Amino acid sequence: MEPGEIHALLGENGAGKSTLMNVLYGLLQPDEGEIIVDGRPLRVRGPGDAIAAGIGMVHQHFMLVPVFTVAENVMLGAEQVRGGFLGFLDRRRARRQVIEVSTRYNLRVDPDAVVEDLPVGVQQRVEIVKALTRDVDLLILDEPTAVLTPQETEELLAVMRALRESGKSIVFITHKLKEVKAIADRITVIRRGRVVGTAGPDASEDELAALMVGRTVSLLVDKGPARPGAPVLEIEGLVVDDDRSCRAVDGVDLTVRAGEVLGIAGVQGNGQTELIEALMGLRPILRGSVRLAGERIDGWPTKRVLRAGVGYVPEDRSVDGLVREFSVAENLVLDIYDQPPFGTGLVLRPDAIAASARKRIPEFDVRTPSAEAAVGTLSGGNQQKVIIAREMSRPLKLFVAAQPTRGVDVGSIEFIHRRIVHERDIGTAVLLVSSELDEVIGLADRIAVMYRGRILGIVGPETPREEIGLLMAGITGAVDGAGEAEPARPAGPGTPTPTGPAPADDPGNEEAR
Repeated sequence: MEPGEIHALLGENGAGKSTLMNVLYGLLQPDEGEIIVDGRPLRVRGPGDAIAAGIGMVHQHFMLVPVFTVAENVMLGAEQVRGGFLGFLDRRRARRQVIEVSTRYNLRVDPDAVVEDLPVGVQQRVEIVKALTRDVDLLILDEPTAVLTPQETEELLAVMRALRESGKSIVFITHKLKEVKAIADRITVIRRGRVVGTAGPDASEDELAALMVGRTVSLLVDKGPARPGAPVLEIEGLVVDDDRSCRAVDGVDLTVRAGEVLGIAGVQGNGQTELIEALMGLRPILRGSVRLAGERIDGWPTKRVLRAGVGYVPEDRSVDGLVREFSVAENLVLDIYDQPPFGTGLVLRPDAIAASARKRIPEFDVRTPSAEAAVGTLSGGNQQKVIIAREMSRPLKLFVAAQPTRGVDVGSIEFIHRRIVHERDIGTAVLLVSSELDEVIGLADRIAVMYRGRILGIVGPETPREEIGLLMAGITGAVDGAGEAEPARPAGPGTPTPTGPAPADDPGNEEAR
């Protein structure tokens, strides 16, 4: 790599990208070979050696202490004290470092904010600030956009460009082809632990996808026309608050029929999460009703909702979708572990659980060393396939998929899309929520656009994306032609703030405190 270069490392989930970078950062030790830095061999026995050599890493799963402030997280591992031998941690210095670095690279991080209160995109900026305060020359970004909204992704790409202009080198680990083409100077493709090709940003997405997967990949959803049947999910006047007791869902009406995909489009943070959690019994409903095949299910616990024939892919797989310490086989039966043939009462039947795993793992192309491997050791995309396999391996009336391909490579996206279309075609009602507009347009038979807790319109997938984008921005009237477009209504107290805290104040104010 050269100074001021962004080198993309592209590959499928489980191809070995993160493993290779963990070796470079000293978290894993190589069996053979060597690392050359500035023309000299470097032995990296741990992250301390890597940092001393000017190498920093932002991990896919953040290495932050949630209850600490930004400044406290930044100083971890490089603590400075003032006041002599028995002095105190120099939090003022750490705070100044955060302000200096975040201002220089336009990262907009508040040093006094508690990490657990920050949006995911801002937490990622904290990780980048932490690395840059170590004065690194090479920054490894491991799947940095896997959990970001489109707006946060654009902000991150702008930060990467600023770092490149300042002479920093970046290894950008990803499987998102559009982002690679938008930001990379060089592209190396890894498949099953081996380099299979290099390319420039002028390579087509089809060429890169074929290198990644080893075969031609369809980047378009292949589906026939829907044949909608009777209503399966009926939502009327639904009102739900978020965790701050602010209105997140404000009088939503929706109907999803058997044999159709209803997609919900919108910038993340406009009530989609709260809507899905309310449907699944994970969040209280203040007003309104939810019916499944004519039966009211609002107020039901989640287990009862699942047993009624609802499949659920949560938007955060690591928190809500899996038990990371359990095996792949155990995670594949989490919904029905206490039902025959997997268990009766308090008694589990390991043979039946193992037999089910042997069938589901190849059927859903889960790349795992064995069915007994802890699911937390799998790549993010393979963890997602475990959830898809679990939820689609039982008869369903309704399939609820929230961000079903988040953090998933192109080959796995093709597979998951094909399974969702299959579920629709056998008569299941599908409710899809995705921050990827291309995904919504490709999969949905009808698209409901959500803005500030309300459905602003329901359109067909043939609607020009510019018109859908106007609805996503809160501008109505453009699609149905009923008069001039209306501006978005003013933000209320519960309006989401997608960009996180405002920039930190002047360092001079620190001393006054």
